[in-house]
Amino acid sequence: MAQKKHWNDLSAVSRWRIAVLGIAQLALQFVALRDIVKRPAEGVNGSKGIWAAASFINFLGPISYLVFGRSRTKK
Repeated sequence: MAQKKHWNDLSAVSRWRIAVLGIAQLALQFVALRDIVKRPAEGVNGSKGIWAAASFINFLGPISYLVFGRSRTKK
């Protein structure tokens, strides 16, 4: 069985990649959650609570909300 690598065992490039991906995930989630809170319920396709919970699924949740969860129609 392969041993687990610790943070210090990773190369500098690997650490930077992980950090950048982590920041990107947090930024996407922040944007999605902020939009869910500020947007009226009529402007969200489905339940705001379910979309908020789904936003915690790495990358897929926030991107799905931003693509499919927001209603595009102007009222």
